[in-house]
Amino acid sequence: MLMRAASLFKYFGGEFLAIRNVSFDLSDGMLTSIIGPNGAGKTTLINLLSGSLKPDRGEIFFRDEKITQLRVEERVKKGICRSFQITNIFPELTVLHNVLIPLIYYHKRSLNLFSKLEGEKAIKNEGLRILEEVGLKDQAELKAAHLSHGEQRQLEVGIALATHPELIFLDEPTQGMNKVEKANIVERIVHLSKEGRVTFVIVEHDMDVVFSVSDRIIVLHSGSIIADGAPEEIRNNELVREVYLGEEL
Repeated sequence: MLMRAASLFKYFGGEFLAIRNVSFDLSDGMLTSIIGPNGAGKTTLINLLSGSLKPDRGEIFFRDEKITQLRVEERVKKGICRSFQITNIFPELTVLHNVLIPLIYYHKRSLNLFSKLEGEKAIKNEGLRILEEVGLKDQAELKAAHLSHGEQRQLEVGIALATHPELIFLDEPTQGMNKVEKANIVERIVHLSKEGRVTFVIVEHDMDVVFSVSDRIIVLHSGSIIADGAPEEIRNNELVREVYLGEEL
């Protein structure tokens, strides 16, 4: 088992229950989407699993090790990474340097490598390979600020891959993209997932994306899981259709 959430609860302001008694397991290689109406608790749940928030009750396990109280950076070292709804890159650095920063951290090298990359060809080549995987190798020397919105989201996936993760949480990876950009990043995510190197969990509002990429869909409503299963099961679930008014599904 890759990750297990056991009876998670999260309160805000001491009264508002954002996550209530949420339990589920994540398996290696299964691309899972978490969906639900606005305010369902999706991002809060990802924050709990990735370490940005701590649960008020319940436990989180990764590879059978309890990680409930571990900080974000400690979880990254264990192989857990995430992206955010808002693009989170270094805009004034090159695309390649954005990927090299987590690579240098992972390989425990000094940041002054930027001035002597010629002597560290292995790390530079690894960075270029990651950029090729996310479709940005040709833009390696471009400032990240000059990338399109969709390309910046692709770069975020590359930054996450540079930490050598086993599990990546993607929060709204297609937000703000046009159809071409959306198709491109979806293709990259599916390809990486099928390779089996990393397991993805996606929080996504676009139902076309969700049903085209997911092996499994977890549905949240008012902080609780109301459905969990394969895409066709979710599409035909009456409670889910009621929550979404049947329109998006």
